[in-house]
Amino acid sequence: MIKSVHLKNYILIDDISVDFSDGLNVITGETGSGKSILINAIDIAFGAKVSGSLIKTGKEKAVIEVFISSDKSGVHQLLKDNDIDESDEIVVSREITETSSRIRVNGTIVNQSTIKDLKALVLDIHSQHQTYAFLQPKTHITLLDNYSKDEYGEILEKYRELYSDYLSLQKTLAEAQKAADFTESQIDFLQFQIKEIEDAGIETTEEDEQLQNELKILENSEKLKELTYGTYWAISGDDGNLSDMLSQIKLNISKAARMDSSLEETEASVLDIIENVKDLSASLRDYSQSVSDDTERLNEIQERLFLLNKLKRKYGGTLENVLETYSALSKELNEIEFSTQILEDTKLKIKKVLEELTKTAEIITAKRKSKAKNLSQLIMKELDKLELPKSKFEIRIEPAELNANGADSVEFFITTNVSQGLAPLAKTASGGELSRVMLAIKTIFAQADDIDTVIFDEIDTGISGKAAQSVADEIHGLSEFRQILLITHQAIIASKADLHLLVSKEQNKETQVDIKTLNEKERISAIANMASGKETESSVDFAKSLLKNR
Repeated sequence: MIKSVHLKNYILIDDISVDFSDGLNVITGETGSGKSILINAIDIAFGAKVSGSLIKTGKEKAVIEVFISSDKSGVHQLLKDNDIDESDEIVVSREITETSSRIRVNGTIVNQSTIKDLKALVLDIHSQHQTYAFLQPKTHITLLDNYSKDEYGEILEKYRELYSDYLSLQKTLAEAQKAADFTESQIDFLQFQIKEIEDAGIETTEEDEQLQNELKILENSEKLKELTYGTYWAISGDDGNLSDMLSQIKLNISKAARMDSSLEETEASVLDIIENVKDLSASLRDYSQSVSDDTERLNEIQERLFLLNKLKRKYGGTLENVLETYSALSKELNEIEFSTQILEDTKLKIKKVLEELTKTAEIITAKRKSKAKNLSQLIMKELDKLELPKSKFEIRIEPAELNANGADSVEFFITTNVSQGLAPLAKTASGGELSRVMLAIKTIFAQADDIDTVIFDEIDTGISGKAAQSVADEIHGLSEFRQILLITHQAIIASKADLHLLVSKEQNKETQVDIKTLNEKERISAIANMASGKETESSVDFAKSLLKNR
């Protein structure tokens, strides 16, 4: 249940905390006083859309904190699964700035999915938006299934897993059929492409670069010989070569070093240079002798490069791409070759799954029809309590093509007049009747689910007199096993409250909204004003009688 709500810099509120009780909590106030502020704030804390306009003028951010208590294992498992600190009191907070908002549960930032899951476990807000959703036929099957989860929830879950397998098999079948539809000429072309790459015998993705280097050497073999051998001859050839000059330099430095020991390092350096020059000379001689001018090899390389470049143009800009294309084409050919077998195997699997799906859907349909009949009767009893005694309510289940929910189409039908036949809910109920129909449905669903708190935003719209009394009794009865938060304009309903909150708006230097918990005397005054628009002796007596008889 919701224990309290704290609002700071939220719309027209500076800083306020509001406590709630078990049972029925009513929120009243003059038109335009801001009665929906609390309800909207709770909804926002649990993930509803926000904007910067919710921040009080002149402030940087707004903060909403909702303090709840729950001993449900599902709630504590959710906290555990999301690494959120577990405690007896759970704090859901939302901080709103002009550019962003963050939701925290017990101090841990959570995403929309997590807060949505938590909301589904602890809170049900019935607003005008939800009334609209309830009127849409597409939601009716979900409402019936949620109500009946203990009866066939596991079977429905099994069915959905099967249906997911069925869709996956259908996808596999389509792919296999596509492969099987290849023409003989297309297969021949695939085989030609694969063989063309295969026959090239590409061993490495760097082969073309290596061949280009070898080709460059062969094309310049004469020049390379001339340059390297010429350099060798300059170092070690006839008299006056570099080696002879270095030998004379070594002789001179050796003599000088015997005269001045500081030149010994210089002498050693000269010796190193001489050895390096000898190595260089030998290397150049060997290289010049090794350079080949093999015309046959030159032609081989040119032909090989021509082939490789042709493949690169056809199958990618690099040899790596060519080999990747080869793998892809080979895989495609294999899939085609096996497609006929895959096709037949998949068809058999689909047949078996479809048979099981159909049988399971039939079981679900039978159980839906049984629960729909029972639920319809319960809702009619609630409608009778709500001064709609001539109403008939029927949940119709019609055959539909197999889908994720089975093979059924579900829609709510109703008539509130004995002279009219049943018609879709969205087209018949209106005004005060619609409010009572929604209350009847919500009452039955609230009794079946495990939600701690149910919030009604003006569920009593368009009713008065005896109907208002019946609605008051219905809500009071519901509050015996669920915490109820309710905005109301009806004095009779307000009198049933276990806690009465009054919302007021003050216009001084700035507009301020105040939310006050009323004591017994203040409740009499508030109910008297609700009953007659002002506090008179008769309206006060009426308020006292309502409170006395609650």
